[in-house]
Amino acid sequence: MEPVNAAREGLIDGTDIRLTTLTTCGGCAAKWGASLLRELVEAAQGDVDERVIVGLAPSDDAAVVRINDDIALVSTIDFFPPLVDDPADFGSIAAANACSDVFAMGGDVLIAVNVAAFPETLPTATIQTIFRAAAEVVAEAGGIIAGGHTIRSPEPIFGLAVQGLVTPGHEFIKGGARPGDALVLSKPLGTGLALASGDPAAVDAAVASMRRLNRHAADVLRAHRASVHAVTDVTGFGLFGHGWEMAERSGAHLCFDAAALPLIGGVAAAARRGVRTGGDARNREYVAGHAHLDHGDEALAAIAFDPQTSGGLLAAVEPDAVDALRAGGFVHVGQVSDGVPGVTLR
Repeated sequence: MEPVNAAREGLIDGTDIRLTTLTTCGGCAAKWGASLLRELVEAAQGDVDERVIVGLAPSDDAAVVRINDDIALVSTIDFFPPLVDDPADFGSIAAANACSDVFAMGGDVLIAVNVAAFPETLPTATIQTIFRAAAEVVAEAGGIIAGGHTIRSPEPIFGLAVQGLVTPGHEFIKGGARPGDALVLSKPLGTGLALASGDPAAVDAAVASMRRLNRHAADVLRAHRASVHAVTDVTGFGLFGHGWEMAERSGAHLCFDAAALPLIGGVAAAARRGVRTGGDARNREYVAGHAHLDHGDEALAAIAFDPQTSGGLLAAVEPDAVDALRAGGFVHVGQVSDGVPGVTLR
């Protein structure tokens, strides 16, 4: 807990606070490694309930529970330590990231409750800024903050439990990608590398991307629902990790075109300099044996493994929908093929 002690004087007297000095890791890079997480999820599975449309067997971006023939509840939770210093940015990113799972399931955000843990010495004004920024993003997502829970913690942690609605049978899931589908992505990659790079322009670009909701991207996909076969959002496990989950659930192979991947400015240069994040090794371990590189460009591999926070929606769609989705802000990044489930960067 040395970072907390080092910053304590600033916390007490209310001077400028760098939130990232109060924690050992931040954003979705703080997630448990996917391999261990899978074991934990398997242990948490309960009895089968016919009301559960999407639950833990297999798990997805959020749970979906049928209320009646017309309404299903979409439920998710996401929280993490600070990955940026500005409290407003932290609150906004945390809210956009938590709402993203509802959008990834094709739902509409209804309400959210704050999940918060802060040092008692953190100034009240700082916490209020985080809360206000998150509330503004949830409102932009179409919902409201309806409560929350706050505890004392030596390291700050913030996020939200978000509830949304979807029509049963209209939910998006990770499984369902078909050979011949096109892969499209709604946001540029590289948030982890950008924040670790020390490049102010790259950091600013990453923050702007992370603050942006996936609401519009979800609306575009829903407008072409008949052509959409599988959807997930790209977060802590990186493009390859979340791509592998889509491939495994679909029984298909995802091929990404390295030249087509949209990148945050400065990320490629940072990757070539050897910048890496703490989540890189865990993500490589998760897809070991299932990820393939058709070239020896380690920098591009690092981007594919880079843990994202509040990343974009990745969807497998019929090829004839690509132009319309491109007009809605998506980028065509690859194709789905037959073969052993896995991911390839070519």
